[in-house]
Amino acid sequence: MEPILVIDDEERIRHLVRMYLENEGFTVEEAENGKEALEKFHKGSYALLVIDLMMPEVDGWHVCREVRQVSTIPIIMLTARGEEFDRVLGLELGADDYLVKPFSTKELVARVKALLRRTSGNLLGNSSALLFGKLQIEKEKHRVLIGEEMVTLTPREFELLYFLAKNPGRVFSREQLMETVWGYDFYGDARTVDTHVKKLREKLADPEVKSMIATVWGVGYKFDPEVKGN
Repeated sequence: MEPILVIDDEERIRHLVRMYLENEGFTVEEAENGKEALEKFHKGSYALLVIDLMMPEVDGWHVCREVRQVSTIPIIMLTARGEEFDRVLGLELGADDYLVKPFSTKELVARVKALLRRTSGNLLGNSSALLFGKLQIEKEKHRVLIGEEMVTLTPREFELLYFLAKNPGRVFSREQLMETVWGYDFYGDARTVDTHVKKLREKLADPEVKSMIATVWGVGYKFDPEVKGN
């Protein structure tokens, strides 16, 4: 298992997270600011990043943005303010999950485990490629193709698309998607799901393909391969 990089300007937080993760068998490295984090990221190899958003000089948003330009590594972000703007911006920049400070270290460990399990492809059933018109989803390779063009998705975006596509025509509420794709109970922030759907549609780009992720107003979302884009 590659190490987890914990990035936070508060030494107490870094050490607490490290202690709990190491108690669960993970290897952990630390960075006390965004500059150090990016240096370590570009030189090393990590299984997951835990990034505090509010850091001096190079903040967590900048780190997330730069990492997402070159990697789909799982990212969990930490925010002290808990304001919706912070959370939504972090998700739009490519973070897979978030926790608001003060947070339960046990909950953080649970979310790390859930995200890594899904990244390694252990929870979403038998391996197979899904094909809908020009859209091809290859679970084993964590690869999405539109025609011959590859689409780069974060782990969470991929799992969301794969889960919906495995159940074409079935409507899922945001609560159901959080419980199944995120791997834990829904906490009332529907914008987490909405933001990932928005980013997923933007990346799929092709009108015919992105329209397959249909909004069912007042309920949630479904994958409808019969829908045709404009």
